[in-house]
Amino acid sequence: MLEKLFQLKANNTDFRTEFIAGVTTFLTMAYIIFVNPAILADAGMDRGAVFVATCLAAAIGCFIMGFVANYPIAQAPGMGLNAFFTYTVVLGMGHTWQVALAAVFMSGVLFILLSIFKIRELIINAIPLALRTGISAGIGLFLALIALKNSGIVVDNPATLVSMGDITQFPAVMAALGFFLTIALVHRGYKAAVMIAILAVTVLGLIFGDIQYAGIVSTPPSLAPTFMQLDFSGALEVGLLSVVFAFLFVDLFDTAGTLVGVAQRADLMGKDGKIPRLNRALLADSTATSVGAVLGTSSTTSYIESVSGVSAGGRTGLTAVVVGFLFLLALFFSPLAGMVPAYATAGALFYVAILMMSGLVNIDWRDLTEAAPVVVVCLLMPLTFSIAHGIALGFISFAAIKLFSGKGRDVHISVWILAALFILKFVFMV
Repeated sequence: MLEKLFQLKANNTDFRTEFIAGVTTFLTMAYIIFVNPAILADAGMDRGAVFVATCLAAAIGCFIMGFVANYPIAQAPGMGLNAFFTYTVVLGMGHTWQVALAAVFMSGVLFILLSIFKIRELIINAIPLALRTGISAGIGLFLALIALKNSGIVVDNPATLVSMGDITQFPAVMAALGFFLTIALVHRGYKAAVMIAILAVTVLGLIFGDIQYAGIVSTPPSLAPTFMQLDFSGALEVGLLSVVFAFLFVDLFDTAGTLVGVAQRADLMGKDGKIPRLNRALLADSTATSVGAVLGTSSTTSYIESVSGVSAGGRTGLTAVVVGFLFLLALFFSPLAGMVPAYATAGALFYVAILMMSGLVNIDWRDLTEAAPVVVVCLLMPLTFSIAHGIALGFISFAAIKLFSGKGRDVHISVWILAALFILKFVFMV
């Protein structure tokens, strides 16, 4: 049955190899079951319900990716997208989390349509590489700022906007320790480095009495507080359309980049340089996003951590299916997830920020018309505390700089249209 479903022999692999690869991938990305509920809880969502929604959305995404697309690529609610959901849409723009869930669902449906009608390649190719790289790096800086804020290392200051907090306080010390431990473990090749660091800091919190022990294993919490809580009446407002497209763009770029990266590492690219069954892989991602919104979590996306499983020998969808089953097993560890404090996940956020900023090495810094818009995106995302504003100002600056530099013809028509729409948004809707 496994041979028929996943074509193991044709991909020079076997069940044992795929199982080990699945476990490896899960260990490298399991931190999301601690981090995602913590971030979405800041939006007012029930932490236990988000924990269940996170595990279920990840499992469903992995199963679709495994059984339908037959790729060793794992899915889960995406980092950056969850921060955008909470800190920009809910806390920044003042929308309810129910409206934000509806926006996520709509972005998933649009993603499905783009995949079915094969429009997504036109969009990806139309957006300049510099902007795509800048958006990813900017989200990384945004996550880093959230980590510093949650741990008390950076605090608000009426005179200077921000300043350093009391770094001798327990949360700040623990956050720094978690970050140092994460980097050290990753450097030494530990697959579960991020999860080990989170659990280690949580244990220290227990030892020093900063958090209370609540148990390790129990029946999963109720999904009722977030299940089917989407508010489409608010999500259909004109002002929120930019939010829907921001969810769509970030998810689209994340997925495309991850698919290419993992496919190249696993030697799954076709002879023509294209990814076979790309539509199926994109449909897995977009379907999981819509289903996840119904369950009660932010956008689901493909995880670059899947490369760790590929490095362990994973070559087929069986790897993703194993990851999906492990996420279902994780449902019974909700008390452990509930004990994890914000400062324990701060190190993980900072580590993810580093990974997301690594793409800046591909920018041609000698061409200021390419580099300047990247810097605009990277700085203004965290400084405006808004991923959406960072994306918008990035498109506007890219078009304007190219125009004033005499390179207007190098700008794709879609970038001009988006830049104009973003200008209108700021003029009439801010």
